[in-house]
Amino acid sequence: MIKNILAIDDSAAMRQILSATLTTAGYEVTVASDGDEGLEWALAERFDLVLTDHHMPKKSGLDLIVELRANPAYRATPILVLTTEDGEPFKDAARTAGATGWIEKPLDPDLLTEVVAAIAEAQEHEQH
Repeated sequence: MIKNILAIDDSAAMRQILSATLTTAGYEVTVASDGDEGLEWALAERFDLVLTDHHMPKKSGLDLIVELRANPAYRATPILVLTTEDGEPFKDAARTAGATGWIEKPLDPDLLTEVVAAIAEAQEHEQH
């Protein structure tokens, strides 16, 4: 069940949108401003879903995903990339890194809520 979400984006406005949208939908949300901070949070606390921007200073979203997937606690955790990239090379790289999927920016809050709900529903079915 998805309750606790880690949202990582270097844009303060984007962090606000993610937090407000997901909190309104009933999730607990922790925000981080870059990949390094996101990794610190992920290792300190267990999250049910990770949303990460791709283009960030210090550590890109895909680099962060590779590091999270190397950790047994995050092998099966859904991880979505928020990105302006829509080309096949990026999608292939995201899949290779271990991303569950991606949501293109500009972010549609309704779409975000629907995608998170769909992932939660899929997880419920896997567990039964």
